[in-house]
Amino acid sequence: MFDLWRRFAAIILLIVVTVIIWGVVDAVTALALFSLVLLGLTIYHTYYLALLDLWFQRFNHSAFDPFTIPNVPKSFGVWGDVFIRLARFIRRYYRSRQSLSKALERLQRATSAMPEGIVILDEADRIEWCNPSAEQHLGLDLRLDIGQHVTHLVRQVQFVAYLTSGDYSKPLIIKQSRYEELVLLLQLVPYGDREKLLISRDITRFEKMEIMRRDFIANVSHELRTPLTVIGGFLETLLDEEIKDSEMEKRALILMNDQAKRMQHLVEDLLTLSKLENAQNILHEEEINIAELLQSLYQEAQSLSAGRHHIHLNLVSDAHLLGSVDELRSAFSNLISNAVRYTPDGGNISLSWTEEQGQGLFYVQDSGIGIGPEHIPRLAERFYRVDRSRSRETGGTGLGLAIVKHVLNRHQAHMEIISEVEKGSIFKVWFPAKRLIKNKGSHLTIHDTHAMPSNKTIPPLI
Repeated sequence: MFDLWRRFAAIILLIVVTVIIWGVVDAVTALALFSLVLLGLTIYHTYYLALLDLWFQRFNHSAFDPFTIPNVPKSFGVWGDVFIRLARFIRRYYRSRQSLSKALERLQRATSAMPEGIVILDEADRIEWCNPSAEQHLGLDLRLDIGQHVTHLVRQVQFVAYLTSGDYSKPLIIKQSRYEELVLLLQLVPYGDREKLLISRDITRFEKMEIMRRDFIANVSHELRTPLTVIGGFLETLLDEEIKDSEMEKRALILMNDQAKRMQHLVEDLLTLSKLENAQNILHEEEINIAELLQSLYQEAQSLSAGRHHIHLNLVSDAHLLGSVDELRSAFSNLISNAVRYTPDGGNISLSWTEEQGQGLFYVQDSGIGIGPEHIPRLAERFYRVDRSRSRETGGTGLGLAIVKHVLNRHQAHMEIISEVEKGSIFKVWFPAKRLIKNKGSHLTIHDTHAMPSNKTIPPLI
């Protein structure tokens, strides 16, 4: 505050002197003196403003060295202090800018050395910067493409839909056909003020390994099918003959036949799973009469149960479904056979088809042994078993729910599991509204409307 008043000391002194002269001499002399002093101050400040402008023009901001600031103009009074303080401020500013530039360069060198591609997108999804890996993965050229909208250069339909969806919780896998079938895993990471990082990773080698794994399983399963069929056929023939030397031989043949059938089922499930996982296997869709399909599966469930359970079929909706009848038959059959295998004799099993919340809903409800909550998230994993000994007794392959998961994914459906130990389970399959086909005027047969009490809700699995 004292420094501020010091700046006005000359003006105050001038006013005081002018008043004194006015009183001693006359007003004209006082005003003339006042005007001369003001003119001198104006010339003084104008001169140093011009020096300040020339001083700024001497800076080369593109290649500025904070240690070689141009000499401060010689000055005195207020402008001397201004020049000194301005020089100090500029030196601090450029030192800070130089430090930030070096940090940015180090960061760019580090990201340039990364095998993952990194693209910085602004709030309008325009390219601000990318590293060499991103240029190689996505066919970019930073010198030419900076400021371009990313979809002008990465034009795959899946990527455009992924970018506009706003849901970046899961990565996206795309193929760059122009770069020798390069397979990329892309992940968008929002940050800052609506900006994004686009991270790309080359997973071509892993994708080829996955294809080799699927082909290996499919080929081995296919090769095993024929010898197992032959072995099973001869075992059945031997079992039909009555000339057994001992009860031990007969029991051994029965066990061999059972295990051969189990291996055949395992091979069939492996082949089905390999077919579903094959990206070249296009989904052949048709209109499916779900009521007729479930009536057929109901008869198969009765045959599998052999009268040991009370099985009910509830057809509440007459809607048809758009999808693959063979794949949905396989998925529904797996859920139904699981209910039969894991429900004790005398238990209830309910098969239902209805509509809820505008979606198609198929569910299998049983009064079986139930499933602990710790097992539910892993049920769709291959060969995962809640109780291995019980699974061997019931003849399960451990691939049924994995097949169900892949079938539902291909139909944009999802499964919800509700279960409690010793109280039974409900396996609900939800189909999106776009797959429902209303079948007005059709005759609907309802075999039973038996309902069982619901259990506590477990989060969706698929």
